[in-house]
Amino acid sequence: MDLAIPSATNLSLFISATLVLLLVPGPAVLYIFARSIEQGRSAGLVSIVGIHTATLVHVVAAAVGLSALLASSALAFSIVKYAGAAYLIWLGLKKLYGQTDIPDLEGGLPKRSRMRLFREGFIVNLLNPKTALFFLAFLPQFVDVNRGHVATQIAFLGIVYTAIGVLTDSSYALAAGTAGKWLKRSPVFLKAERWVSGFVYIGLGLTAAFAGNHKK
Repeated sequence: MDLAIPSATNLSLFISATLVLLLVPGPAVLYIFARSIEQGRSAGLVSIVGIHTATLVHVVAAAVGLSALLASSALAFSIVKYAGAAYLIWLGLKKLYGQTDIPDLEGGLPKRSRMRLFREGFIVNLLNPKTALFFLAFLPQFVDVNRGHVATQIAFLGIVYTAIGVLTDSSYALAAGTAGKWLKRSPVFLKAERWVSGFVYIGLGLTAAFAGNHKK
């Protein structure tokens, strides 16, 4: 039964990497900030539920697709892992040297019902191809193929990622009333977010690539 989940080492590395990723505020967090500021903390929490419900859909898609890929070819699965590592490095370089992807929220956001907040959060994340690509690149790096049950391992990691995401995003929503407006306007924060996020992605990609070489 223990084969259905990643090894303790991989799981601890995954949790550490996930915490680092999620604790660095990005566009989704600032969107949650804005909703919380405009309509209160409950609005931010409803948006979070919608966003991460869609995250689970991406997790299921990644689990099914990657497990099918492994069933057809172990080499193809390894190629996807290395391609994923390269994609993470590319995300980091794009974050460092590309245009900022933090939305302009100074104009405020229109009022929304709770159901519409949930629906918008769900649809925005569900239809975001970057989210799908991220899970295809990120989750396989922590799967131990030798333990089998690849789909279950990926699904388990995805659920852990989602749970941590809900907790970290909720803490941001609860803090939005005091710090949200400052963060949206702070040039120091915007620069720090770019550099920290960029190096985190690059570090994850390099770690995944070299870890793959050692395992081989």
